[in-house]
Amino acid sequence: MTVRIFVPRDAAALCLGAEKVASAISTEISARGLDAKIVRNGSRGMIWLEPLVEVEIDGRRIGYGPLNAKDVSQLFEAGLLEGADHPLCLGEVEDLPFLKKQTRLTFARCGITDPLSLDDYEAHGGLKGLRRAAQMSAAEVIKEVTDSGLRGRGGAGFPTGIKWNTVADAAGDRKYIVCNADEGDSGTFADRMIMEGDPFVLIEGMVIAGLATGATKGFIYTRSEYPHAIAAMIAAVEIARQAGILGPSVLGSGKAFDIEVRTGAGAYVCGEETALLNSLEGKRGVVRAKPPLPAHKGLFDCPTVINNVISLASVPVIMDKGAAFYRDFGMGRSRGTIPLQIAGNVKFGGLFETAFGLSLGEIVDEIGGGTASGRPVKAVQVGGPLGAYFPRSLFSTPFDYEAFAAKDGLIGHAGLVVFDDSADMLKQARFAMEFCAVESCGKCTPCRIGSTRGVETADKIAQGIEPEKNRLLLADLCNTMKFGSLCALGGFTPYPVLSAMNHFPEDFSPAPLIEAAE
Repeated sequence: MTVRIFVPRDAAALCLGAEKVASAISTEISARGLDAKIVRNGSRGMIWLEPLVEVEIDGRRIGYGPLNAKDVSQLFEAGLLEGADHPLCLGEVEDLPFLKKQTRLTFARCGITDPLSLDDYEAHGGLKGLRRAAQMSAAEVIKEVTDSGLRGRGGAGFPTGIKWNTVADAAGDRKYIVCNADEGDSGTFADRMIMEGDPFVLIEGMVIAGLATGATKGFIYTRSEYPHAIAAMIAAVEIARQAGILGPSVLGSGKAFDIEVRTGAGAYVCGEETALLNSLEGKRGVVRAKPPLPAHKGLFDCPTVINNVISLASVPVIMDKGAAFYRDFGMGRSRGTIPLQIAGNVKFGGLFETAFGLSLGEIVDEIGGGTASGRPVKAVQVGGPLGAYFPRSLFSTPFDYEAFAAKDGLIGHAGLVVFDDSADMLKQARFAMEFCAVESCGKCTPCRIGSTRGVETADKIAQGIEPEKNRLLLADLCNTMKFGSLCALGGFTPYPVLSAMNHFPEDFSPAPLIEAAE
């Protein structure tokens, strides 16, 4: 019986040498004349163990990692294909604590299946949601998604079902589904992992959205910095088209839906939905004034659903298992699961899917294992470069949209970046302003000018120039940007700046300038 050896083709694993490992394994299989084949899967999300190689034996997956190409020959000698013990052997992968503690719904197949095998996808529950949706009316599908409590996983947390219903009710000769895969936040990688590790789940989610709203065309807009994700999605779309999942009659339903993959140039502001639409139309990626909302007049002035990757990829399990099943996870108005992306100065960085409700302290200290440096955790930035910095005094905050908002924070795309006690929060605040100044589309004055003035003011504080006056000025700039900016880029930049100032005031009171000795 042919033994399957799984070697990830996820971008993180490739960065850590997975291609060389796969090549070394292939060489050993050929040289030894073994009955084995390599399957290039996605990542399980345990980045500190990559490249993580798995061997399937009697239905169990035995893991070895982190593997280096020079370890491969020795592993074969030790009995890799029999799951032999070895210093790099991790045992059964499903039993590893980091995986065992998770509730994997959206990422149920990621790292398990061959990403471009439709047979593999179906064997692990794929297409069940779409087949059920195809037998329901559009209104019934929308009600199922609405009742599940699914909210946009891109940052705003807007109820997905309401957005779909608005587009379904809007008048228009043509409607579109746009997947926002422009994952630009630092410390986030969930969208990329889905596109590289389970692309059919995103396609399935988009097709269901099309059936529910009357849209016949979908676009996946991602960034040029994701070449592996782009290649995987283009290949998966073609496979789905050949299988009749996409095309003039989705699964023989008589309803049309097709998908096209588009690549942007990497502008952060194109993560904002209206700037993304401009880019898709071939225009400069600048923010549009609202109203009209994209749900009424979006792509090419047609009613348009814009959801991010994780929102759409969560839909198939909802349609398969039912709204009540999905809604049973989570807390308050935050229902279902959320893929936490743990990064920065942390011991166990990676993707951890769990129900809403874990405290920030549990995530950082227990799941993440504290800092990689071994020094005390000083702050955690949640929600990307525009997210607030939370000190240890707020680590009891549950991971929930409303709970974070109550503490002047935001969940965003659920990226967490950990900092130890060597971090200078004044420098971090300056970085937030500089980031905004560099990435601003320039359309509105508060964002374009306010961020530049913010950098200058932070520099004056660092130099000890009228620190109290400039701290007040920096806070005033933040207030102007928060309430006067046209989109979230300028509007959310105050979150990291003000949180750094409020929670770490000691870093904003540098020692006075000392004149150089003569």
